[in-house]
Amino acid sequence: MSNTSFTLAYGCVLVAALLPMFCALLAKAGAMPRGGNRDPRAWLAAQSGWRARANAAQANGFEGLPFFIGAVIIAHQLGAPQARLDQLACAFIVLRLAYIALYVGDKAMARSLVWGLGLAVNIAILLLGWR
Repeated sequence: MSNTSFTLAYGCVLVAALLPMFCALLAKAGAMPRGGNRDPRAWLAAQSGWRARANAAQANGFEGLPFFIGAVIIAHQLGAPQARLDQLACAFIVLRLAYIALYVGDKAMARSLVWGLGLAVNIAILLLGWR
């Protein structure tokens, strides 16, 4: 059974896709020199402290995105209960926001714990359709 309407879970996919770009903007905010956007990757690679961590959070966001997108699509295709899927997708977004804050704030242990919870939520989404 496939659901062809736009769902909250699909909205979460959009938010998850935008979060890495938010991290990049955060890393660059108020610091990019004039003309610095000509080679933003080199500029970001030269950063340290919280700006470097925001950039690393950006990379991690892109790395985790395919699994989240795939899990949501598969859950929809398998007819997962929509309300539960929406709850888990929202939980994933909340965890990603916490992850970004913890990464930028240099809270490594808490960040790793939140990352693990996000992975568990992704697995739960993927398995949701197999009832």
